[in-house]
Amino acid sequence: MKIVLAPDKFKGTLTAPEVAEALAEGLRAGLPGAELVLVPGAAGGEGPVPAALGGGFSPRRARVSGPTCEPLTAEFALDPATGTAVVEMAAASGLDVLPGGAKDARNATSLGTGQLLRAALDAGARRLILGVGGSACTDGGAGMLQGLGARFTDDGGTELPLGGAALARIAEADLSGLDSRLDDATLILAADVDNPLLGERGAAAVFGPQKGATPSDVAELDAALARFAAVLGAALGPRAAAAKDAPGAGAAGGVGYAALALGAQRRRGIDVVVDFTGLREKLDGAALAITGEGSLDAQSLGGKAPIGVAAEARAYGVPVVAVCGRSQLDGAARAAAGFAAVHALTDLEGDVEVCLRDAQRLVRETGLLIGQKLASHGPAGTSDAPTNVDTDSRKESVR
Repeated sequence: MKIVLAPDKFKGTLTAPEVAEALAEGLRAGLPGAELVLVPGAAGGEGPVPAALGGGFSPRRARVSGPTCEPLTAEFALDPATGTAVVEMAAASGLDVLPGGAKDARNATSLGTGQLLRAALDAGARRLILGVGGSACTDGGAGMLQGLGARFTDDGGTELPLGGAALARIAEADLSGLDSRLDDATLILAADVDNPLLGERGAAAVFGPQKGATPSDVAELDAALARFAAVLGAALGPRAAAAKDAPGAGAAGGVGYAALALGAQRRRGIDVVVDFTGLREKLDGAALAITGEGSLDAQSLGGKAPIGVAAEARAYGVPVVAVCGRSQLDGAARAAAGFAAVHALTDLEGDVEVCLRDAQRLVRETGLLIGQKLASHGPAGTSDAPTNVDTDSRKESVR
């Protein structure tokens, strides 16, 4: 029986490869002899750069400004033969690179992302794949544009400080210094989420709280982004004006908007990463696919990695099981997402702190449970219907 393991990371707990290995250990105990194909991060969970490097791209590094302007070294992937570079904004402007993890929703910037794109251009890239997600900023991509040479000023002609809050004072966008090499480059926005820039589904409202924004900060940032979009739309024309409402504009604190305003083509992150990992070919002939992430919730349904894996698997007629730390999806939402079953660590251990501390063991136990169901009932046994699996014996056999 061929089983494809394509989980995302359990953020802050396990990397995607760690989740895949733990699942594999459990499955081997519960279903000896199964052919396990591990494709961790196949849907972009670990990011397109690791996927590109795994696909033969070369690593490159550049010194850039972090989300609060501290210098850091960020990596990108380059294929000199095709002139393609893969850049992840999280490497330069992400929550994971905040000094001491201190969030600054109002002032954090995407400046380093623009600098990283410029470094890719310097390295000879003319096809730029920008993976977005995990950002620390809500600046509409203004910082990214500044890193590429743009200037934004207030009514008095003074250049604005970095960060989303300062955009409330923007009066003019000077794009004369924008890197001219962008004119001959292809920019691809790899974004799974489909949120617009503004409003109740926008960058500030949906993702701002994750970056430390209070309710008053969210309102302030949303208004500032609206002003920024009006000014940038006037400077760049109808395409930029329309970009604020386009799917993906709200990705990564609005960096998606700035990329679309520059003429980027949007692709789902999973589609970009699948090209590098060969997920589609590996799904061919599989009896089951297992995906998942730390929390399955409403944001997952917006196009995150597990939903992408489920969609790819459905195209091959392969049933999909999700494994997660916790699930907030009801039965109808699970079915609509394409999951035959959802296994949450909280089903095994009600104490969330224990789930976080012992996630690897619990994922391994979940893999064993799935393997035992497969051994007893075949792929049909992976549905949410109850089966006669002894929980105590399951735990003993994976210790």
